[in-house]
Amino acid sequence: MVLSLNNTDVRQELYVNQETVGLSFAVCYLCNPIRDKPTKTTLCCCLFIPTTKLAILSALFRDVSHGKQSKNPERNASFFSRITYSWFASVIALGYKRPLQREDLFELCDDNSSNTVCPAFEKHWMNVHSSDQQAGHEEKPLIESSDSNRPSLLRALWSTFQTLLIQVALLKGLADVLAFISPQILKLIIAFCENQPLFDWNGPTYAVALLMAAASHSVVLQVYQRFNMLTAAKIKTAVAGIVYKKALNLANSSRQRYTTGEVVNLMSSDAQQLMDLALNLNLLWSAPFQVLVAVFFLWQELGPSVLAGVAVLLLVIPLNAVVASRIKQLKKRHMKTKDRRVKLLNEIMHGIKILKLYAWEPSFQQKVVETRENEIEVLKSSGYLTAFSLLTLTCIPFLVSLATFGVYVLGDAGNVLTASKVFTSITLFNILRLPLFDLPTVISLVIQMKVSLSRLENFLNSEELNLQDVQKDYLGGHPIGFIQASFRWDKTGPLTLKDLNMKIPPTSLVAVVGQVGAGKSSLLSSILGEMETVEGTVQRKGSVAYISQQAWIQNATLQENILFGCEMNRLRYNKVLEACSLLPDLELLTEGDQTEIGERGVNLSGGQKQRVSLARAVYSDADIFLLDDPLSAVDVHVGRQLLDKVLGPMGLLKNKTRILVTHSPAVLPIADQIVVMEGGRITEIGSYHGLLSNKQRAAEFLQAYCREPKGNSNDGTDEIFQKKKKRPKEFSDGPSNERQGQSMTKKEHVATGSVKTSVIVKYLKSFGWIWALLTFAAYMGQNLMSVGQNWLLSAWTTEAKQVQDLNEWKELRNSRLSIYGVMGLIQALMVCCGAYVLTRGTLRASRTLHHQMLDSVLHLPLLFFETTPMGQVINRFTKDMYVIDERFHYYLRTWLNCLLDVAGTVLVITAVAPLFLLAAIPLALIYLVVQRYYIASSRQIRRLDGASRSPVISHFTETLLGASTIRAYGYQDRFINQNRQTINENLLCYYNNVISNRWLAVRLDGVGNLLVFLAAIVMVHNKNDMDPSTVGLALSYALNVTATLNFWVRKACEIETNAVAIERVCEYVEMKKEAPWILPRRPPPQWPEQGVLKFINYEACYRRGLQPALNDVTFQIGSREKVGIVGRTGAGKSTLSNCLFRIIEGQKGLILIDEVDIASIGLHDLREKLNIIPQDPILFSGTLRLNLDPLDRYSDAQLWLALEMCHLKDFVQILPKQLHHEVSEGGDNLSVGQRQLLCLARALLRKTQILVLDEATASIDIETDNLVQLTIRKAFADCTILTIAHRLQTIMDSDRVLVLDSGRIIEFDSPSNLIQQKGVFFHMASEAGVINSINCDPVPIS
Repeated sequence: MVLSLNNTDVRQELYVNQETVGLSFAVCYLCNPIRDKPTKTTLCCCLFIPTTKLAILSALFRDVSHGKQSKNPERNASFFSRITYSWFASVIALGYKRPLQREDLFELCDDNSSNTVCPAFEKHWMNVHSSDQQAGHEEKPLIESSDSNRPSLLRALWSTFQTLLIQVALLKGLADVLAFISPQILKLIIAFCENQPLFDWNGPTYAVALLMAAASHSVVLQVYQRFNMLTAAKIKTAVAGIVYKKALNLANSSRQRYTTGEVVNLMSSDAQQLMDLALNLNLLWSAPFQVLVAVFFLWQELGPSVLAGVAVLLLVIPLNAVVASRIKQLKKRHMKTKDRRVKLLNEIMHGIKILKLYAWEPSFQQKVVETRENEIEVLKSSGYLTAFSLLTLTCIPFLVSLATFGVYVLGDAGNVLTASKVFTSITLFNILRLPLFDLPTVISLVIQMKVSLSRLENFLNSEELNLQDVQKDYLGGHPIGFIQASFRWDKTGPLTLKDLNMKIPPTSLVAVVGQVGAGKSSLLSSILGEMETVEGTVQRKGSVAYISQQAWIQNATLQENILFGCEMNRLRYNKVLEACSLLPDLELLTEGDQTEIGERGVNLSGGQKQRVSLARAVYSDADIFLLDDPLSAVDVHVGRQLLDKVLGPMGLLKNKTRILVTHSPAVLPIADQIVVMEGGRITEIGSYHGLLSNKQRAAEFLQAYCREPKGNSNDGTDEIFQKKKKRPKEFSDGPSNERQGQSMTKKEHVATGSVKTSVIVKYLKSFGWIWALLTFAAYMGQNLMSVGQNWLLSAWTTEAKQVQDLNEWKELRNSRLSIYGVMGLIQALMVCCGAYVLTRGTLRASRTLHHQMLDSVLHLPLLFFETTPMGQVINRFTKDMYVIDERFHYYLRTWLNCLLDVAGTVLVITAVAPLFLLAAIPLALIYLVVQRYYIASSRQIRRLDGASRSPVISHFTETLLGASTIRAYGYQDRFINQNRQTINENLLCYYNNVISNRWLAVRLDGVGNLLVFLAAIVMVHNKNDMDPSTVGLALSYALNVTATLNFWVRKACEIETNAVAIERVCEYVEMKKEAPWILPRRPPPQWPEQGVLKFINYEACYRRGLQPALNDVTFQIGSREKVGIVGRTGAGKSTLSNCLFRIIEGQKGLILIDEVDIASIGLHDLREKLNIIPQDPILFSGTLRLNLDPLDRYSDAQLWLALEMCHLKDFVQILPKQLHHEVSEGGDNLSVGQRQLLCLARALLRKTQILVLDEATASIDIETDNLVQLTIRKAFADCTILTIAHRLQTIMDSDRVLVLDSGRIIEFDSPSNLIQQKGVFFHMASEAGVINSINCDPVPIS
């Protein structure tokens, strides 16, 4: 064979490999001094050819790219270093000295990076997609099917990775061939001990040959394992990448079908299933191949008798097929229940604040527990089927050997079982065990893969947004236009927008007004192309900046949120900060604009989130600005500044086209055009004064509810606030008090050192001590029977040689065969018992740990959820629980089996040759030293791997929440690259984990091969003192011990590294909780009767040692009194309500409700007696009825009355399913205003003596707001009401108004008195236009 090699690296590699080839020739020459002996010639070829192939394959498979690989010495490592992984030793050594950090790990090669893998796969997926679509147009199936002509994900994966998969298959085939050399050498050694050899040194030669064969097999096997695991990781990476890209472009109908939790599950669990299959894919052909080869060699030993064993194998196949079919059904059920659980957990995490405020945690906890119980039942059924599979697995080698040996000795009286035949056959049966063990596993994985593949294909073939719906190449100067356009959210839904005709002039400010549900936000979505165009045309020309009604904030620094991927222009950046009123906030932060914003902007108030979102839009310098009511969450003064400096005719955007959805009357006089919407139609378009002069509905709307503000924005309000300040105000009225100017988001804690014993003890307690003891006893009995069977065969062969009489031989044969069968049946019974008790114990532990973690998480304070990325929490409930549910018990079972196998092997060999113990003890010490040296690094790499998964989930979840904003800016590619970077961080940890495993395996194999060599040397040296049957018994065990011992050490490491999942679960279980939900001292059932509220010298902060968020607050609110609470952003308004609900615990002082200290009762006793309509309207996926009454306490009549009182009855009645109308995740299929009204209806049902309105109507138009206020005054007339509001109109009829600044009360009196005093409240009311500037009387609200 001639190779034409131009690449220097490959030539150097082959030069090194030539030394290996030369070594192979030398070994062949030494092993074959007598050239004409066929057995030795065959042996030499078996050693030379595979070694030569290995040398060439190593060169051909080598990465010869010339890209720089920083911190990765693999590329320049020698051949010997690469096959022994010595180049990785520095990481292992460092990990032994101290816990490894991310920076200590070697970087990824380019070929393993998602930046290489994802684009390659996407190209093949698009090719498959386009070819299948063409085939679908050319041929129509006779029977239409939803799956017909659906692009195949499997075909795309094969097209992308076929070269790698073929290489891996070749390596696997070579390893399988090498595995069968050792039994042939064993046969020679037994023959050497049975006969008088011509040369005494033939025995040591055979021992050396055995060592070389085992070493060759080990090297090839580890090369295969490395390639296999990295190829599987590439497949998972490719699938995760394409799922992320698809999620960015889902149409609304698809988004309704797939919740965030379900999509996250696709990217994590289903992609992991494909990876698991890829890891075991070669077993589909390798296992049958090994069986056929084993049967071939068995035929050489036992002749046609082996067909009896083959018949047993064929009989078992239908049983496995039935089991596999059942497992497939169970897997589908499991994935569905898991999806439901993850979906529930996602919603709990998103809505945790409302759950705590309403004391709904037990109800939602019960829902998760019920779903989990269904999941456990499925896992239990699956576990019992696994027990049956293990039974067939264990019984197959026994039944095959029983049938084969039985037929052999019963078929012909002249057939005698010799040591050579028995133990060569036993060794081949042992080889059979692994493929027979793996085959059910891989069949199960294929079934699971089919389920996951179907789910992934359904998702990847779901409907995407039609980018052609928005016309961009049109003639005309207008930036936005509608021509007879009608839109709906999905193909089956009703029309949302109808008959739109409008052209928007360039550089104009267009205000869009209308009542709740009129279609204002949908209008912006239609411009963005988020809706389906039913008829007509929507036109858009130029780049777009978009602000959603609920601001989307990234978990990044303040500066990164504003720049949003744009280059820094310091002058423009500073102008934007000043115009958006962010400079005062930045000055109070030690890190300034480098302050990290928490996930979902949790350390920002609603107004600050909108201002950051506005600053992001302004900095983008787009041509068109689509603004969905950004002024609703800011106070009047800030709103006026934003109009003057950003949106108005003198603002930064004066030369841009601006479409502003608004409920603020201050915008309308400065708007160039006002668009009035009603029922999804545009009813009026015109200027402010033009519409007022018309006798239309729009004029009535503007006259009644859009009163022009009076006064000047620069009226001295700032000066008054500044005089009152005693300390710097916080950046937000929320948890940013905890860490001013620093990172708000907690980085995931990565433990160091060995897994604590307490963690293992906790798992065993959850497992059950009795179940643990029964498991050990069952596996001990199973292995004793296995050793007993082999020892019986050894004794049988010895006795057979001494029997002369035929009848005596038959009697011996029948008795030994019967005992052998009985022992096999006992072993099978032990296997069943072991699998059963292990399944029960595992599921008991899974149930207990999940319930404990869920209960603990729900008891954690709200601050934890505001500072912890949701991905970290979900990761505990998904990936870590997956390990505990489905993987840990497998490692536990295999470790225990291997431990007992190793113990049995050492005992057998020592019983045969006691001298072996002298060699076994030092080798055992070497094993332990290597394991302990390695485990420190492996454990820490696994921890880093677990921690690196959370950012992938967090970034994915964050992207799904902000997909519309990302698409509006056209930044999909940038976010795809960010996703690839987070995946790369996880891949880097996985890559280092794979290499560390191979580093260990090579060394363990080396020690194990040495163990086999020493056993062989001892046997051939003492051949005259030992019976050949005992030699065969000992060596058959010794050959098995290498793989078993290696497997045992690896599984011991796997147990410790996977125990990290238990450790991470226990970490959440042991976290510091909030106060108990229920205390022995409970308030009277009718408490509170009066609703008298007292704050006495109350002080609170978000963490000890920080500045107080409320400082020495003292006031009293009387029974049935209505109090408004006002103040600028960060004044402490929401903190006050949080303290009332004990979301924040006070540092000193008291809060009394009807003279009961709220700190002396349980949290649920308090929160169940309070009522709140929060600022953020949080809904859960499910029916409207579920959202109104999650605890199912009220009748339908009561629900309809509540809807009527909050002016939603007409809307719900026109829905097809009315109260059973499905609300999508987060309430996305409802407008924000409708969501707020549903929250109001929820509060109307839950009537208590004290009600808190936390800016509850900010997203509702003024007309509806006034109606809602009338409803609240009527429905809660006999209640104490605290109203936090930016719209001063809503509190002007309050009994008193409390004015806060920097956590202190600066004014507290009736509105009329405060206006007469002309203090802070007077100037705020002047800006809002709610007082008559001449006589200072409040403007009446009709």
